[in-house]
Amino acid sequence: MIHLIVGNTGSGKTTYSAELKKETKGVVFSIDKWNKTLFLADKKATDGLEWFLEKINRAEKVILELVEQLESSKTDSILDLGLSKFEHREKFRQFAEANGYEIKIHFLDISKETRFKRVLKRNSEKGDTFQFEVSKEDFDFMETWFEKPTEKELKYGVIITA
Repeated sequence: MIHLIVGNTGSGKTTYSAELKKETKGVVFSIDKWNKTLFLADKKATDGLEWFLEKINRAEKVILELVEQLESSKTDSILDLGLSKFEHREKFRQFAEANGYEIKIHFLDISKETRFKRVLKRNSEKGDTFQFEVSKEDFDFMETWFEKPTEKELKYGVIITA
């Protein structure tokens, strides 16, 4: 089973993924950790969104190969990859369909106010889920970037509201 973890910045995707891992004995792929480990040290001040998207796309090629291996061993994959756009989520749905894999969306539908408080707390505490600081500017950008899943996407999914 492939689990798509969807929610805007600060919704608790990484925390939720860790809990789902305990429940399913699955493997979590968290794009924030991949970005921090593999790419952020190379980022220049002039590198913007396109730079990140290209790096994410490369990482996802490897992740999909690993998902295939996990599927063959009947191990769940928990994809905490941002998945902010319908088109991005569709890429994984098509991958699952083409390979005969079961897929489920988990949407963390958390208020903007709660999410921003969480981001500020994560920035200051730098706890388990902290990978890099999220500025108010980055948070505000994600408010315009994020596309809420459609009713059709959520038909057999899980919606978390608290």
